[in-house]
Amino acid sequence: MRVISVDPGYDRMGVAVMELKGESEELVYSTCVETDKRQSLNERLEFLGNKFKQLLTLYKPNALGIETIFFNKNQKTAIGVAEARGILIYLAQTHGCLVYEFGPQEVKIAVTGYGKSDKSAVFDMIKRLIPSTPQKVLDDEYDAIAIGITCLAHYGRTK
Repeated sequence: MRVISVDPGYDRMGVAVMELKGESEELVYSTCVETDKRQSLNERLEFLGNKFKQLLTLYKPNALGIETIFFNKNQKTAIGVAEARGILIYLAQTHGCLVYEFGPQEVKIAVTGYGKSDKSAVFDMIKRLIPSTPQKVLDDEYDAIAIGITCLAHYGRTK
């Protein structure tokens, strides 16, 4: 199974492509896609959609692992993230991907074994599980890798 996993956002979008090699997860590719803050939300969403479509075409995953939306105090931000998620899910579906959604606590449990782990514990465990993980990247990229680990742990051996 090859999974493209995403920490969705319209400002920054973490992306990782992962697959199982034997009994271990392998990181094929990861990045953090950043949009131009001077552009309108619609232009930023178009940019993210086009970039994601390129990644789907290049890496040919058969599943999308994506984080569920986290509602914070800023409704405007939550709505923009929801719109980005919708575009990503739509594109994944049109490329034949199964879509798996995970909440933050599910990801923490899958990566660290504890649902209330802090970010540093999650990032430390990612580096242990996936030695090829880049050392200095933005949080969104680590989050995408963690979502990929979670997706493969839950569904990787069934596909």
